[in-house]
Amino acid sequence: MEGPPVPPRQQTLVAAIDMGTNSFKLLVARVLPRGHLLALARLKEPVLLGRGRAADGSVAPDARLRAVAALRSFSLALRALDVRLARVVATAALRSAPNRDDLVTAVSAELGFQVDVLSGEEEARLVYLGVLQFLPLFHRTILVVDIGGGSTEFVVANKGKVLYATSLDLGHVSLTEFHERHGNFGDLRSYIRSVLNQSPLVDKVKELGFEIAVGSSGTIRSIERSIFLDGFDESMRRDFGREWRFSRDELGLLVEKLTSPNPSEVERAKRLGFRKRRREFIVAGAVLLLEIFETLGIDNIEVSGYALSEGVISEMLTNDRMDYDIGMNARWRSVVSLAMRFDGDNRMKSALHCVGIAKELFDGIRRSDELVDGNARLHEKDFEYMEAALLLHNIGLLMGMKGYHKRSYKIIKEVSFI
Repeated sequence: MEGPPVPPRQQTLVAAIDMGTNSFKLLVARVLPRGHLLALARLKEPVLLGRGRAADGSVAPDARLRAVAALRSFSLALRALDVRLARVVATAALRSAPNRDDLVTAVSAELGFQVDVLSGEEEARLVYLGVLQFLPLFHRTILVVDIGGGSTEFVVANKGKVLYATSLDLGHVSLTEFHERHGNFGDLRSYIRSVLNQSPLVDKVKELGFEIAVGSSGTIRSIERSIFLDGFDESMRRDFGREWRFSRDELGLLVEKLTSPNPSEVERAKRLGFRKRRREFIVAGAVLLLEIFETLGIDNIEVSGYALSEGVISEMLTNDRMDYDIGMNARWRSVVSLAMRFDGDNRMKSALHCVGIAKELFDGIRRSDELVDGNARLHEKDFEYMEAALLLHNIGLLMGMKGYHKRSYKIIKEVSFI
């Protein structure tokens, strides 16, 4: 986004816009002095850029209008928040569109956004950077799977270095359209397996190996949420150590329920807890993920709350801040992931507002100390503890108002990664 450059040390807000095949997403984050990312605002517009394409893959005129309208609303949000540094990236739907330059030019002329159309490998690499902001896996060899609307990205990486990255034309939107044309889940599974096995992916994964598989897309997060909250074992809902992960068996049972003959696919998705905008595409996404599990030999998958947008911001900080370390402070990321897991009614927004007020008070007290005797008794590390407390103190509300503070304490105490 155009505007006067902001010195890295003074900058507090950065943003990323992801022009995806199914939806456009805006992430505005506050950057803390230690390099933490704290999401302040998330906006999402169901643009459906990949819908109604011409035979050659060109973006349809009505989709182009929806795209510009969504980006215009994002632009207004950025101005209201006084965000001076933002990056806009586009993925599979625009990457494969012959008329992509027309949309990119129009967006630049009308809104001032410079759109980076990512290659599949570049998208995969940025997804990996986003995962590192959420899970303490910097020193582990991980396989990242990110299911988008028009493609799925795969990364094998270790210690911030990508060992292999690829993008396959398998997305939940395109596969839903395939299923609508063929009307047979057997054909859908065969097609997915064919694409997976004809790519170098399977051999490369076998060659490099991986310690942990990580899923980072909205589709995978929705699947995990359905398994965790609606569950197949009532005791699982009380086992706080199991959130943000699921097994092949659990996924297989979910796919079996989603693909059973009756009732309709959308109605089945509704009953299993999938949100309205996700229901139309979740069946194809779940079938795709199960085929990936079986083809690549995945038994269990960790789930990241962060993906491409966070990776884009992470790279922006890496370029602008010499002291920024993409593998730093796993404890802080575990605090954020726990807060997000139990944010049943978007209570994170209230917590973040409290963090802002607390920061002003904290800085005021520090300045007062310095004026009195020249020494600051409070240090930045002290505020880190306060931030964590503010983000986590309400998580027990997910299970009711009465005694929620005690439930918050129990959750924090029992979750293994805190």
